[in-house]
Amino acid sequence: MISHPVPACSCCGAPTPDDKRIDVRFGLPDAVFGGDEQARRHPEGLQALLQADGHGSFVRCLLPVRLTDGIELVIGTWLRITDADLARAAEAWETPAYRDLVFEGTLANATRPWQDRRLDSRVTATVLNEGEIPYVTAAKSTAVSEVLTDEWNRDYVLSRFGHALPVPVRTRVDGRWSIERTPGLQGRVVDGSHRFYGPGRTVFLDALTRREPDADLEAQLAALLQGAPSVPAEQQLTEREPGCLRHAFWTTTVREGKEQHTLYGFVVVPGAALVTGCVFDETADLAWARHVWRSIRVEDGEETTR
Repeated sequence: MISHPVPACSCCGAPTPDDKRIDVRFGLPDAVFGGDEQARRHPEGLQALLQADGHGSFVRCLLPVRLTDGIELVIGTWLRITDADLARAAEAWETPAYRDLVFEGTLANATRPWQDRRLDSRVTATVLNEGEIPYVTAAKSTAVSEVLTDEWNRDYVLSRFGHALPVPVRTRVDGRWSIERTPGLQGRVVDGSHRFYGPGRTVFLDALTRREPDADLEAQLAALLQGAPSVPAEQQLTEREPGCLRHAFWTTTVREGKEQHTLYGFVVVPGAALVTGCVFDETADLAWARHVWRSIRVEDGEETTR
């Protein structure tokens, strides 16, 4: 049986079974990413300190964000600091003087959904715990201060991160739809279409607008099912809701001597449909695939940020 472990902490690699704190990180400052590795140095071999030719000096820090449902998102980001502060940090990092370190600098990563307000914003980072890298504790701009002090809608924020997360995340699709990205799945957009994937599980999504918006839902579904494989009745489900028709069927194929299962799910509303394919390795994950299909819903209003 394939397990679906809770993701490890991005900063240290330790397990994070507590879903009330979610850790994600940037591997490098934006300006350094993709550059010459030979131009990077870690003073005293400290991975939290970085000097890059042509880009300056940086220290890794933690940006805490409060989310709804009592979740704390801790973003491992980079702070651009002076060369003198980098030298000071390298000297004190593994000594008792570490607890007294305070840095003034500018954020070196832009993060959705705050990318327009974070990059190059001046902040203060302070050592709060001897066993952790410094935390961003204050900001010069009101916009960045809001990131630190306000409570943000968990789905609005977490759906912007492609990392595998230990909690379910409701994700907007094509502005009209939403679906649950289940725990442990990474997310990305490929050619405009959403993809979720993890060990033994993959989800594909495709939002469609019908050319015959006045056609009844059964007719719209029948058009979508043209050319679909024929499967036994026990491998199909049809569910009706006011203004919405759901249909799913699932198949099993053998590839390279290994069974692979796919649930094809359809959710049809007047003039539009969302089609999902849930691919899974283990038969028992059919319940997971059904859950993902049933989690699809139409969103009427704008996405809530707070």
